[in-house]
Amino acid sequence: MNGIVTLVLLALLAAFCIRWTAVRLRFPAPTTSAVVIVFVLVVLALWGQSLN
Repeated sequence: MNGIVTLVLLALLAAFCIRWTAVRLRFPAPTTSAVVIVFVLVVLALWGQSLN
């Protein structure tokens, strides 16, 4: 359970950082949910790869 909570917190932090950077660089900012979903999928893929 601790791993899931950590993953969610990291996903939210990554979404905040990516949106803040996009706004500062005047790029179109992605939606928060899109960033969270992509981040979670990438982390889960990396975790699954490490199990082999």
